[in-house]
Amino acid sequence: MEREGRAVGAASGELVTIGEFARLSRLSAKALRRYDELGLLRPALVDPVNGYRYYDPAQGEGARLVAWLRRIGMPLSRIGRIVALDAGAAAVEIRAYWARVEAETAARRDLAMYLVDHLSAEGRAMSRIPDNTGNAGGTGHAGSSGRTGSSGGAEDTGSRDGRGSSGSGAPGGHGVPGGHGVPGGYGVPGGPVAVPLAIRCAALTDTGAVRTTNQDAAFAGPRLLAVADGFGVGGAEASAAAIEALKPTVWGGGDGALSAVDLLNALEDTADAASRAVRDAVAPCADPDGSGTTLTAMLWTGSRLGLVHIGDSRAYLLRGGELFRITHDHSLVQSMIDDGSLSREEAASHPGRALLLKALVGEARSAPVALACRADVRLREVLAGDRYLLCSDGLSAVVDEAELRAAVIAAEAPEEAVRRLVGLAHEAGGPDNVACVVADVVAADE
Repeated sequence: MEREGRAVGAASGELVTIGEFARLSRLSAKALRRYDELGLLRPALVDPVNGYRYYDPAQGEGARLVAWLRRIGMPLSRIGRIVALDAGAAAVEIRAYWARVEAETAARRDLAMYLVDHLSAEGRAMSRIPDNTGNAGGTGHAGSSGRTGSSGGAEDTGSRDGRGSSGSGAPGGHGVPGGHGVPGGYGVPGGPVAVPLAIRCAALTDTGAVRTTNQDAAFAGPRLLAVADGFGVGGAEASAAAIEALKPTVWGGGDGALSAVDLLNALEDTADAASRAVRDAVAPCADPDGSGTTLTAMLWTGSRLGLVHIGDSRAYLLRGGELFRITHDHSLVQSMIDDGSLSREEAASHPGRALLLKALVGEARSAPVALACRADVRLREVLAGDRYLLCSDGLSAVVDEAELRAAVIAAEAPEEAVRRLVGLAHEAGGPDNVACVVADVVAADE
């Protein structure tokens, strides 16, 4: 009788069979059985005798949500968390997921376009070499040899007033995602220059006018330029460890002879080393899972700069009197600017402007998640006369790019430039720690 009653209930319209529910939800019966096994979408009733599944038609909305989330590529494990949330919380989770997907897609797009330009340049170079032998000289294909000049760089990884807690996160700023439209974003046609180049640089960190301790770190040397903005209890340790991990890198002295693929691989290895160093550094802290750092760094190979970037610290290029942002913030507000749901003006006061989508953090992560949170890496060809600015959001969040451009142009030397920039942050109230690096690309004989 119990079985008969359940069958009548299903036939009366209160519940429907799995086949009928599959038609209602536009999901296959196989998918419904799989979602049942994973706990994503349980039937309203399972007959204990024959195992038939019956569904309430009202479950159709939840079923369609699962299907839609699968269509955007969301992993089943994350879907399981989302379907358990109320509508508002689920919307926040989906936005955060998609923002990460777009950031990762932008990074892959940049790499694809770099490879297109690199291979196109290589093809042009080969077409100028009789019988595909000899040396085309100055054709610019990745893998051409380069020379390393000496540098009169300076370094500063400490601060004026000590180190401690700091907030992280900045409203999204100007610039095109991934550096599109930026000179040299995918390599400058014509390739490595004919004369050896060197880097002149300076770095400066400052506690600011409000905070009592400094979690920002900066370094400027002949082979490495870097800024890091720590956050959480172990933020100071995280930012210092990230930069320290980049110093003994694989770049060596003959990197200009490496192919583009080898250089990109070396950049990824370097970024992974920094990530491990941050985890190790914050492990003894009271809250390692909530501690971490942003990192924006450039490694000089003698003919190229390798960029490593994660978080919302930034890198800018001054070329031909124009200032271009060459990094893309991994922040919630930047993702909202990208999808058109937030204006740049609104971003400055958005309550979520401190939320980062990607950073080097202390928590242990599964392999897929760790891969998704990898830093962006890219190669950039350089020209004599280029000036680069790397800075934490303690500068970029409070000083607009017109003022940054004016200060960077007006300074004769990198040392003067970093002092001017820190001064601008103080004039704007200095609400956060500040870290900045300025580097000039010059002919080595200068």
